[in-house]
Amino acid sequence: MSAKTNTDTLVKLGDTDLQVADSNEDVRGRKVVDRAGEDIGHVDALLVDQRDNKVRFLRVAAGGFLGIGERKFLIPVDAVTQVTPKEVRIDQTRQHLIGAPAYDPTLVYKQDYYNDVYGYYGYPPYWSPGYVYPPYPYYRG
Repeated sequence: MSAKTNTDTLVKLGDTDLQVADSNEDVRGRKVVDRAGEDIGHVDALLVDQRDNKVRFLRVAAGGFLGIGERKFLIPVDAVTQVTPKEVRIDQTRQHLIGAPAYDPTLVYKQDYYNDVYGYYGYPPYWSPGYVYPPYPYYRG
């Protein structure tokens, strides 16, 4: 597959006609907490692979006040360990997230950008051979 084929279908769920099958599993707006239970921010968007109709990334907004000064970054769904009615738990630490690549809408079709994001968190990209979609949004122990 070409690099463009791998990532050209990633779009924000809100920009499509797609919907999460079970509204209880739509995590947009939920608080994101790290593996120690520290508040990271909130899920402000889901990036979906339209080819496979799967959520690939949570776009998380952190910091700021009323949206001013917020930092946005992507977290692969592979990092999700548990989803509750109020929060999404991830297997990363708040300290590690500070250095995560910032979300850049001008790079959303660049495979190198996604490679960097996956690499930063230590996960293989979803287009790599043998990739298995995580049991999102269910508890993973």
